[in-house]
Amino acid sequence: MSGGRSFFWGLGGLAVAAAVMPLLVTNAYYLNVLNVLALNALVVIGLNLFIGYAGQISLGHAGFYGLGAYISAILTGSYGWPPLPTIIFAAVVVALVAAVIGVPTLRLHGNYLVMATLGFNLIVNILTNQLDDITGGPSGYTGIPGLSLGGIEIDSDLKFYVLVWSLVLLGLWLARNLVRSRAGRALRALHGSEVAAAAAGVPVEVYKVKVFVLSAVYASLAGSLYAHYYGIVTPKTFDIFYSVEVVTMCIVGGLGSLWGGLVGAAFLTPLPQLLHFFEEYKDLFYGGILMLILIFMPGGLVSGARWRPRGRREQTP
Repeated sequence: MSGGRSFFWGLGGLAVAAAVMPLLVTNAYYLNVLNVLALNALVVIGLNLFIGYAGQISLGHAGFYGLGAYISAILTGSYGWPPLPTIIFAAVVVALVAAVIGVPTLRLHGNYLVMATLGFNLIVNILTNQLDDITGGPSGYTGIPGLSLGGIEIDSDLKFYVLVWSLVLLGLWLARNLVRSRAGRALRALHGSEVAAAAAGVPVEVYKVKVFVLSAVYASLAGSLYAHYYGIVTPKTFDIFYSVEVVTMCIVGGLGSLWGGLVGAAFLTPLPQLLHFFEEYKDLFYGGILMLILIFMPGGLVSGARWRPRGRREQTP
């Protein structure tokens, strides 16, 4: 079966599973977990394009997630903007911020790039904490109106579930079209070697900035939806630990695999709920899982499903 056909079969299977799930999950709490999973999946799909396909690294995407949330929250809550145009406006603003940041920082490599994106995340977190009159400070910003699309009020977990999972499916489809396009081939080329890609005529810096901006837009969309879903945003939600979580989801699921990002989000999102008795040790569990994956399944869970011990591979004709 061709890669394109298998992807669409997988996308169709995911759509069917998403449609059936609300019939099986009647508990509102678990439906909420599925909604959070979808929000994480949106962030991870975009981030995996940047890390898994372009071969870059970012510990700043919680900052873009938070910017999308706060812009939507403040403009709708304090200034009465309608939610849908505000979400689009927030995505445009975040895209511009990502472009401004990306042009200088994406000239850096390795640990220097990690520290630059981490610094951006810290700046956003400090501003949301300190600008009390605008953001509500550490206590958070409340009074955010719910979503309304085409006259339909998104006022329940089930309605939000339909919306957010529809966007996940759309996000996967758009990302797949990108990675199968000429731009996707260019991203894979610079992932392999930026020097070789540049020698082959690929405008390396341009593609890095573009995929960085696109991944930020995915995060902004998820942040805006989060704000309108919960009706409150706080700086702690968008701190450095969230950036680490979404990077961990990419790695655990499988870098360079759109399905891997989704699997990573599905595997790690419910973890705090399953281990709520050990909430203070959540980061230790994340770190332990990441170490095990890197040691035993370095390609992530998706490729690990096809993993065989080295000795057996060497004996295979």
